[in-house]
Amino acid sequence: MPSLKEISKPVEQHLKAFNRKFRVAMKSKVPLLNIITRYILKRKGKQIRPLFVFLSAEVCGGTTESSFTGASLIELLHTATLVHDDVVDESFHRRGLFSVNALWKNKIAVLAGDYLLSKGLLIAIENNEFNLLRIVSEATREMSEGELLQLEKARKLDVSEEIYFEIIRKKTASLIASCCAIGAASAGADQQMVRQMHTCGQAIGIAFQIKDDLMDFDINSQTGKPKGLDIKEKKMTLPLIYILGELDYLQRRKIIHLIKYNRNDQEKVKKLVEQVKISGGIDYAEKKMMEYQRQAIDILSGFPESEAKKSLEELIRFTIERER
Repeated sequence: MPSLKEISKPVEQHLKAFNRKFRVAMKSKVPLLNIITRYILKRKGKQIRPLFVFLSAEVCGGTTESSFTGASLIELLHTATLVHDDVVDESFHRRGLFSVNALWKNKIAVLAGDYLLSKGLLIAIENNEFNLLRIVSEATREMSEGELLQLEKARKLDVSEEIYFEIIRKKTASLIASCCAIGAASAGADQQMVRQMHTCGQAIGIAFQIKDDLMDFDINSQTGKPKGLDIKEKKMTLPLIYILGELDYLQRRKIIHLIKYNRNDQEKVKKLVEQVKISGGIDYAEKKMMEYQRQAIDILSGFPESEAKKSLEELIRFTIERER
């Protein structure tokens, strides 16, 4: 599998230019905000979302100045949601470093997240990119709905497969869908092409989230135990939902009781993970993940051949073959 650096080759210069523009976009006249945004920039991840924007733009006609605005808008929104998520989840670490709320407390973290979101909105308005703003605003609404739906269902643990896919479509896939749609729209693509790219991104996002769910069942190389973080947080993911649907009422109630009241017992969580594997939950989730990956690649196959298209196909494969 090619590395992200190799996948990024067709838009390498665009990504470098974007990073410079993005640093400028995050600046504030308030010294504390500048300290926080510099810290956020230091711990930036793989930048997969801007990569989706630029590759989609290249596939649909070519990168324009609008593509940079769209990528900044997406990345500011994404960064704001991460800062807010850490507050909601009471998480003090992200990517091996302290979260913003761990260093500056919740109130400042929430305000910093609000600042980043408002910067994104202003960038779109100042550049008259109202179409891009509409795409991202719809994604923001869906992400909030998905998060709230997941929290609501965590109380009763009554998540069906249909509800699970609704949650991940809104919570995760909507942002990647908006990346691909923004890339297409910024390149001047017609509405049909923008919709195609949005559907492609949605399929990628669903496959991406299923991969995340599967990684929670991997055995930790240091402890020899599965992570089980989703179980501890009472998140009903596809492998678990599948086996619950295969069990009788008493067996199902036993597992739900474990998740509600014994989810911090590492040995019981390990046994549950083994049960999920033996019962075919992992295989079922992997099958669904591959279906969505194929759906995304099938949509992309209708576009003209180019280096950017090849890289976008590789990026789609990377999202489900990555190890973290």
